[in-house]
Amino acid sequence: MCTAITYTTDNHYFGRNLDLEYSYKETITIVPRNYEFKFRKVENINNHYAIIGMAYVTNDYPLYYDAINEKGLGIAGLNFPSNADYKEIELGKNNIAPFEFIPYILSQCSNIEETKKILENINIVKINFSDELPVSPLHWIIADKEKSITVESVKDGLKIYDNPVGVLTNNPTFDIHLFNLNNYISLSTEQPINSFSKDLNLETYSRGMGAIGLPGDLSSASRFVKATFTKMNSKSGNSESESISQFFHILESVYQQRGCVHMGEGMYEITIYSSCCNMDKGIYYYTTYENNQITGIDMNKENLDSSELINYNLIKGQQIFMQN
Repeated sequence: MCTAITYTTDNHYFGRNLDLEYSYKETITIVPRNYEFKFRKVENINNHYAIIGMAYVTNDYPLYYDAINEKGLGIAGLNFPSNADYKEIELGKNNIAPFEFIPYILSQCSNIEETKKILENINIVKINFSDELPVSPLHWIIADKEKSITVESVKDGLKIYDNPVGVLTNNPTFDIHLFNLNNYISLSTEQPINSFSKDLNLETYSRGMGAIGLPGDLSSASRFVKATFTKMNSKSGNSESESISQFFHILESVYQQRGCVHMGEGMYEITIYSSCCNMDKGIYYYTTYENNQITGIDMNKENLDSSELINYNLIKGQQIFMQN
């Protein structure tokens, strides 16, 4: 299960928690402008926007979990079991496999409006990357510097939702997530007043009581509410340090600790990594479950006119600064 968010101060930020019980040995992967993207059912793209993100690279192909391009457009794919429904190949459509969706959009779109135009003719089809890597049930959050959308391929077709909160988790479908926020309309960052009964002398006895009822469990529906409340009430300074620190604190509010979600056979779901991308500067920041230190990679310090993938292994071991 996963959570993705957007955040804005003087710059614009996009990122996510990846929650799973295992890792595919993912790397920070930069795709330069002249790398050839090969697609199964549409024409290859040889020249495109540069991309940076988290990917599992196999056969020299980046299977992106989340990424941004040099124009400031970002996408994250999140688990969407039972609801994701991929189609058969349709003539006259751009038939895109789920694993191709992120590179197909980021290679040629610079903002949400361009993305929406391309989505009008996209058909997400059930094509495995390989026999060992079958399709994953996904839906996607796509964001530029001003707005975000959610894309879901379901039985009724391809659904594109404006995403006014800039948050996405997993099931259920996005329209239900958004409607569910109505159940929490009374939550507040302020201390509550007694509206229970004028005949009872009820008083606040603790800070934070205005948010009583805010979900704290680890289900996707609850994480959507908690991440949205935390993000939309979040305050920070505008510096890069303050902004990315606050971004990771928002993600930490829905962090998965080892031991709390048992997957059977001694396996536990954890937040394998958290990411935060500066969409204006092309910097990808991350932490891992074992390493709380924020690590950053700047795509603009690489040769973006190359044709070869650039990979950085994650620093997973805990980095401890001894002050004495």
